[in-house]
Amino acid sequence: MTDKNSPVSGVADRYATALFELALQDSALETTEKDLGAVEALLDESEDLRRLAKSPVFTAEQQLSAISAVLDKAGLKGLVGNFVRLVAQNRRLFALDGIFRAFRAKLSSHRGEANAEVISAQPLSASHVAALKEQLNKVTGKDVTIDASVDPSLIGGLVVKVGSRQIDTSLRTKLNSLKIALKEVG
Repeated sequence: MTDKNSPVSGVADRYATALFELALQDSALETTEKDLGAVEALLDESEDLRRLAKSPVFTAEQQLSAISAVLDKAGLKGLVGNFVRLVAQNRRLFALDGIFRAFRAKLSSHRGEANAEVISAQPLSASHVAALKEQLNKVTGKDVTIDASVDPSLIGGLVVKVGSRQIDTSLRTKLNSLKIALKEVG
């Protein structure tokens, strides 16, 4: 996850804000959300496309040409297609993940929803996600959107972040706390 104070998060937030405002102005929030999901899926499916986005060895022209070809083949035109092309032209493809997250956060806030980032040691089942969502809805009083990811180093348990609040029930954290406690005793 990108650190909130890193330059990448600032870039991502500025681009996401611009995209959100354009989509809101055009009454195209749902379409933009769907199209961003399609771009995200393209990146998830292709190691080469991820390398193109992250690697500084490609020129802006090479990135723009390649991403334009991919977007054209996927049929992504309009606001999102033009936006991703602009991001490539400005050599900011490396920030796409952060832009996607920031856009979704702005969209959730606009809808009166809360966004929860949930990190687990193993993928969560649909029933676990539903139960977690129900509990988070009760706690926050809002409709919570869950962004789930997997980090096997947690060993077990969950890390849940909602706004500025974080609950860490991971086995890794508990073992680290136990290790510190045992060092103090010995």
